[in-house]
Amino acid sequence: MKKVPEQTKDDNIISLIPKKKKTILRLVFSRFGIMALLILFQLLFIMLTVQYFEDYSFAFSFIRALATLLMVIYIFNCDMDASAKLTWLVVITAFPIPGTVFFWFTQTNLGHRRLQHKVEQTIEETKGKLAQKYAILKRPEIVESGTDDLYRYLNRSGCFPIYANTDVKFFPLGEYKFEALMEDLRKAEKFIFMEYFIIDEGLMWGSMLKVLAEKAAQGVDVRVMYDGMCEMSTLTSDYPQRMAKLGIKCKPFSPISPFLSTHYNYRDHRKILVIDGRVAYNGGVNLADEYINHIERFGHWKDTAIRLQGEAVQSFTLMFLQMWNISEKEPGWEEALPFSEPSKPNGYVMPYADCPLDQDKVGRSVYMDILDRSRSYVHIMTPYLILDNELERSLKYAAERGVDVRIILPGIPDKMAAYSLAKTHYKSLLASGVKIYEYTPGFVHAKIFVSDDEKAVVGTINLDYRSLYHHFECATYLYWTSCILDIEEDFQATLKKCRRVTKQTIKEEPFSIKLRGRIMKFVAPLM
Repeated sequence: MKKVPEQTKDDNIISLIPKKKKTILRLVFSRFGIMALLILFQLLFIMLTVQYFEDYSFAFSFIRALATLLMVIYIFNCDMDASAKLTWLVVITAFPIPGTVFFWFTQTNLGHRRLQHKVEQTIEETKGKLAQKYAILKRPEIVESGTDDLYRYLNRSGCFPIYANTDVKFFPLGEYKFEALMEDLRKAEKFIFMEYFIIDEGLMWGSMLKVLAEKAAQGVDVRVMYDGMCEMSTLTSDYPQRMAKLGIKCKPFSPISPFLSTHYNYRDHRKILVIDGRVAYNGGVNLADEYINHIERFGHWKDTAIRLQGEAVQSFTLMFLQMWNISEKEPGWEEALPFSEPSKPNGYVMPYADCPLDQDKVGRSVYMDILDRSRSYVHIMTPYLILDNELERSLKYAAERGVDVRIILPGIPDKMAAYSLAKTHYKSLLASGVKIYEYTPGFVHAKIFVSDDEKAVVGTINLDYRSLYHHFECATYLYWTSCILDIEEDFQATLKKCRRVTKQTIKEEPFSIKLRGRIMKFVAPLM
């Protein structure tokens, strides 16, 4: 057995790097950074045009006006969300040159075509890896609820069976998930697959890393994948090499490069952990200390997660291997996929993923399906509320036909822009009967939909443009599982710690928040 290197004074955790401060690179590589550079380009270009081509200024103005008109006509006829169309029309009309360049930059998806090809190829190759038991689709409760229709929609773009033999446990806080997770990690015998948006060294990750290193030394196949943006914020670019010294296979998804590319849009926002094909975890909890309330960043951190044991674990195994194998020369599938832990029937479970590189907005469609089919209530927790027209219409329509629609949002924000943007939807939603609450103890990071004591979704998908349009995401759809009542019970318990938003509270909001929200709203689709 390999000796596990201890690189910290605490015998219970491993730390591989010193704490790294956040840098300005996050802003430089953001869409706002790109837009700022292009606006600067326009100003410089106009100055040079006036200086060197003053005699041809009329011709230049005519060409610019014609190009702007053609772009407006093109965008008006694009297959694009109405809110995004309006934003682009305003941007290109106000800033013709940088706006047009930025539009085509995003539409041509410069720099990610190879990624798109690999993702499409991987998904196509694995569509038949997991078989659906078609007898399940014919069960009366499945047909009457429309779950069979949802299955057919989801499987247009992937391999997402409905399972009837999976036990699901709900965790109302990240620290509860962490406690259960550590127990499961210690029992690993074959493999541990981990895919997370954020990994940050501290108590949580350090404790897990110690167990992972011990398991790797015992011959367990340990693989860790994180989003490449971690290289800018929490981890070093050589972190995979540091992990390799512990016997752990590790790599970033879409690592940072110095070349400007739209692949910075397509981040891996998923949170998946699979152990031996026996147990899987999903939900909003990343691997950092604020997620388990070991440190405080924005008050109390309210997050949720679920633990799956049984057949549905296979879907998360496949999801992980699909992303892992995108950059592998010799992808491997068969050894890990078939194994699953037997479980008694406990409702129906359908894990699914959302890829931003296809035309299907899976995360948004599943949420809208729940809203449109709801009869009694739909209760939602989300950290962000940046809605397109269709999703806002679904929320309002459900409330207008008598469904009890309630949304819990953060009372203490992590991003002031997103916080202000969320509030721009309040007045319209309240007018339709949607009830909105803000979690006074701190920040809500949970991504929860629960409806009619029958359906629920727990996963990584926020109600914002990033999650619904631009990120790789995953979630678990639940129907008639016993934990749905636990999810609703937690929602009601959380509700008691919230302040309700009313017309009066909207009036009393600081002017700075109202102004920021209105200014930001017209660029919301670009965020």
